[in-house]
Amino acid sequence: MGHREIYSNAPLALTVVELRHTASTPLSEADKAGLKSLLASTFPIYKPAQQVSITVTHAGAAEDRALFPRYMTRDFTESISFRDNAVVVETTRYKRRSALRELLHQAVDARQKVSPVDGIERLGIRYVNEVRVPNLEHPSDWGHWISPPLTSIASLRTEDMAAQTWQGVTVFGTPSVGVVLRHGNFEGYAVEPAGDLRRQTPPPGPFYLLDLDSYWLPEGEVPQLEWASVEERFDAVGLSAYELFQQLITDHYRTEVLKREQ
Repeated sequence: MGHREIYSNAPLALTVVELRHTASTPLSEADKAGLKSLLASTFPIYKPAQQVSITVTHAGAAEDRALFPRYMTRDFTESISFRDNAVVVETTRYKRRSALRELLHQAVDARQKVSPVDGIERLGIRYVNEVRVPNLEHPSDWGHWISPPLTSIASLRTEDMAAQTWQGVTVFGTPSVGVVLRHGNFEGYAVEPAGDLRRQTPPPGPFYLLDLDSYWLPEGEVPQLEWASVEERFDAVGLSAYELFQQLITDHYRTEVLKREQ
């Protein structure tokens, strides 16, 4: 795969892997106990989470809330969730793609041993980056740190008023393989420190959001949910996001903030 940069001060606030699969019946209490037993050595804390879905009809909007099993590490920085249509891995302490892949492998093995599902519908890896820089005096200064195609709007003026905030969404690739980029300048946090997953908490202030959702959807037949099928796609999905991220930041940001490890 070639050499990849490893940074000592990476802006990643949250990484999420979602392996979407064909719909299944809700897991039973026995299933949940089986999952806990298989994951206990790494994810011993059972902390169910809530999924909210909204259905809009001619009569109005109806909200449905359902609990799904989630298992967490003792320091609450990583979790594995099992929804009716997805296996989800989340971490606020991303190290390497290989470590993330192993967590997903562990989750898939547990799901297939306890209550197998039939097929893969989507693999997505989401990287939520909060880019923070020293001595940012004005939003237009983001051009020193973030690639000009994302920040050039700050050069526009109307009646001597400069741009203060901006946001954008861009889809790269095709409906089956690509990366969705959400970006913009914000205040505070994209990933709330008060959430169930704990994270290193920088002081609140301005940050530039680089939220990349890299995905693969099978074309034609729905492949069986086997680890070999997931593994062969995992690195390609992750590397697509990595390569785009490198184009979204400037060399100034790499040198002054990321501080590449030797």
